[in-house]
Amino acid sequence: MPKFEFRGKGLEEIQKLSLEEFRNLITSRERRALKRGFTDKQKKLLEKIVKNPKKFYRTKSRGMVIVPQLLGVKLGVYNGKEYVTLEIKPEMLGHRLGEFVLTRREVKHSSPGFGATRSSKYVPLK
Repeated sequence: MPKFEFRGKGLEEIQKLSLEEFRNLITSRERRALKRGFTDKQKKLLEKIVKNPKKFYRTKSRGMVIVPQLLGVKLGVYNGKEYVTLEIKPEMLGHRLGEFVLTRREVKHSSPGFGATRSSKYVPLK
């Protein structure tokens, strides 16, 4: 199995980087978001995770950029109805939490029922 690399750096190297150094490796949209800084709720969540990474945390901060400190953590991310469990993997670095928790379900249509169309009104039930 190939070893994980992110922009030419190994996993151990990335975990040693500061937020400013990591910011230079990600896309411009996320780079600007990190430059502006985390919101108060995001800062509080990140501090809790750094103190106790084994605990399960729930959050509504779908716009939070995934940084190396979050690797391996299990989070409950709100999708508008419920908290969906999400385990942070190295491939998720530089993305946002909401990208991995969908807010809309896949629509599955079955065959139409009785009375679904005007013509089915006149079809005998037997």
